[in-house]
Amino acid sequence: MHIEDIEYLCDEQRFVGQLAFDDTRDGARPAVLVSHEGGGLDDHAKNIARRLAELGYTAFALDYFGDGKPPPPEERMDRFSRLAGDPALIRRIGGAGLEVLLASDHTDASRVAAIGFCFGGTMSLELARSGADLKAVVGFHSGLSTSQPAGPSAITGSVLVCIGADDPWIPPEQRVTFEEEMRAAGADWRMNVYGGAVHSFTNPNADSSNPALAYDARADARSWRAMLDLFSETLD
Repeated sequence: MHIEDIEYLCDEQRFVGQLAFDDTRDGARPAVLVSHEGGGLDDHAKNIARRLAELGYTAFALDYFGDGKPPPPEERMDRFSRLAGDPALIRRIGGAGLEVLLASDHTDASRVAAIGFCFGGTMSLELARSGADLKAVVGFHSGLSTSQPAGPSAITGSVLVCIGADDPWIPPEQRVTFEEEMRAAGADWRMNVYGGAVHSFTNPNADSSNPALAYDARADARSWRAMLDLFSETLD
């Protein structure tokens, strides 16, 4: 397995993501851009990229806070707020990570997906809304709202969002608004809602002191299988 940290720039800011692919295989293959949770680029996102590499994909875990590591706790909310309020910036940073993935000789640029967790899912959806050439987009416990909804036919790939039914940060009203956006955009979309699951249900290291966050092994496994099912339709 080839694992490589890659530095790149966006708006003159330094980012460091991690590329993973199976180096026992030759040639280009389908590729997946992975966007981390709101805490920063950590082992959760990197492990997802490695799991995808083991399945035969080229995967790049991008960095959207900078320097390739979680920001200090006292800075995290300020950085998050700056991003969350600026869809154009979200799309630029996501696009910069996508360019790194596309630049790899091991990436088949005609078969690319973007997935993300928590705010990383929001980033993946914003890339789709921007018209990025993606065959599939998956958001796990991702924020669904945006101030720049997708225009008609803007989304070129299939969209899957996997949401905890009891996630207090993604209430039913937000799901309804997202459905309306997808219909208006004419997108191929699907939404899986997992009963009993809250936020960060894919992360075994979710902060147990926060009742809004909890790992759910069953929802994690089901959402992963749903993603692979979508990939089998669009990438493989």
